[in-house]
Amino acid sequence: MVKTKINVLLVLLISLSGIAQNNNSDAPIKLKSIKKSVHHLASDALEGRKTGTAGIEKAAVYIEKFFKKNNIKPYFKTYRDTFNIEGGIIGYNIVGYIEGNDSKLKNEFVILGGHYDHIGTAPAVEGDVIANGANDDASGTVAVMEWAKYFNETKSNKRSILFTLYAAEEMGLLGSTHLAQRLKAENLDLYTMINFEMIGVPRNPDQSMAYITGYDLSNMGEKLNVYAEQKLLGYLEKAKAYNLFKRSDNYPFYQAFHVPAQAISTFDFANFEYYHHVDDEPDKIDYQHMTSFINKMIPALEGMINAPTKEIKLHE
Repeated sequence: MVKTKINVLLVLLISLSGIAQNNNSDAPIKLKSIKKSVHHLASDALEGRKTGTAGIEKAAVYIEKFFKKNNIKPYFKTYRDTFNIEGGIIGYNIVGYIEGNDSKLKNEFVILGGHYDHIGTAPAVEGDVIANGANDDASGTVAVMEWAKYFNETKSNKRSILFTLYAAEEMGLLGSTHLAQRLKAENLDLYTMINFEMIGVPRNPDQSMAYITGYDLSNMGEKLNVYAEQKLLGYLEKAKAYNLFKRSDNYPFYQAFHVPAQAISTFDFANFEYYHHVDDEPDKIDYQHMTSFINKMIPALEGMINAPTKEIKLHE
């Protein structure tokens, strides 16, 4: 009986410890802020954020207001990188900018991105047709927004950073393709690009917290783990089988610049059943996991952004 009580107490203490870690008041990025933005971007009022609709316009305005409130400068004259789509549709990428604090390294850029559009509607379930896109990809969008806020507050980046949110990903990577080509034409010195895609649900505890697409193409996954001082990122066989490296917004930057440009996700085909489904709603997001992941990525990103040389390289 006594032994049983001790075991129960140990389990309770371990559980409370995990909760405390996930809600660590010292962590720079807070669950409350993450949850607020996901709930807004994936609300029914935004009607699934399909490019060219009033819903995605509301999303763009929300991101712009977030950037303005947190003193994130636009990279271009405004936050909007405008492009035209066949059929008379106009798309807007949203691009924020923080200049590096090193006189030499600030001329090199790191791009952090995610797509803020979604598909609009999906087959009805109990009368609901709005595909809210909470995990796909309000989660990645909010991560980029929160990192922009963090780096502006800390001024800890030696290289310059572009915080890029793309429209028309769901139409075939049109927004990221436009921006990559525009930046290449302007001779941007791009060091690395990371796209964050569907990071709102956790993987099994015996697996790496996330995986990186195109794992074997560069040493990015290995170096980010070194910077983070833990194995955050791993290899997912299905990512290779489904050719995910070429199916997300990192790929246009790889094509245009031929530098390490990869995607990071925690969705692994076994932990989320609502892809392009009306039930991809804010209540399906694990906010403790998402907050933990975003905070754990900070030292990894800082290590990459502040490395004295371009340590992340493509494999020949």
